[in-house]
Amino acid sequence: MIPTVSIDGVPNPLPEGLTVLDVREDVEWEHGHIEGAVHIPLMDLPSRLDEVPDGQVLVVCRVGGRSSQAVAWLTQHGRDVVNLDGGMLDWAGAGRPMVSENGQAPQVV
Repeated sequence: MIPTVSIDGVPNPLPEGLTVLDVREDVEWEHGHIEGAVHIPLMDLPSRLDEVPDGQVLVVCRVGGRSSQAVAWLTQHGRDVVNLDGGMLDWAGAGRPMVSENGQAPQVV
């Protein structure tokens, strides 16, 4: 069973001590992401495990598929992780704040 939360279950603003891990590809990240999130694309996760912060981590992707894979893998490695069901699409749909890296209004692509 993958630990999962819907956007309705995520406090706004995010609590202190909670890290967001975004496992989307670089181009998706550049268009829009959660401010302060750690960006490690799913395929890079095994080689960059030491970059995943300790403590509670909310893992996000576009809709929740890649992040659920990441959560399953990270759980096996003893991490305290939870998947955001609905991903960044639900995050944006709920009007939660995002930032972009490309100088344009943040969006989920």
